[in-house]
Amino acid sequence: MNLLPARDSAALLDQVCQQWGGQADLWVFGYASLIWRPEFESAEHRPALVHGWHRALRMRSRINRGTPERPGLVYALVSGGRCRGMVYRIPQQRAPAELDRLWHREMPTGVYDPRWLRCQTSAGEVMALAFTLSRRSPSYTGRIADDDLLQILRQAEGRYGSTLDYLVHTAESLNQHHMCDHESRRLLALVRRAGLA
Repeated sequence: MNLLPARDSAALLDQVCQQWGGQADLWVFGYASLIWRPEFESAEHRPALVHGWHRALRMRSRINRGTPERPGLVYALVSGGRCRGMVYRIPQQRAPAELDRLWHREMPTGVYDPRWLRCQTSAGEVMALAFTLSRRSPSYTGRIADDDLLQILRQAEGRYGSTLDYLVHTAESLNQHHMCDHESRRLLALVRRAGLA
């Protein structure tokens, strides 16, 4: 199986930095593993709600949670609906270094479409950087039958671990923060019924 051609991740990072401007603190919206494993230093974090996007386990992962031969899955932020997640504030002076670390983790092949989204929090609205996925992307899977999903969960593993561990950690973390969506609860129940977790 051939790898998809990588987009220019460095050019996308330059574009995001120009849009941010470097004159204020940087906000980042996390909706999956960034909630339980952010791997960057933030000064604060708050629960947040984004309209017009939802969390979906419909993105192929050929590096982080799978391989080119056995792609795994990760959550992506896909258009439509709404999503509860967490926003993180990174102080202006630390933002370039922390954004570079985040980029290395999330954008090794430039698969996501980075966007600035309006995030509603209890302390007001913030504009935060989020990693979204187009339904036209070759990495977007569309709907996956449960039997096919279970097969992926049994086999897929990448540089950060298995798709199964990723799904379980994400769903359990979302539950702990009272922001779990119906589909994530359903998927967690599915893997438990199958004896995988």
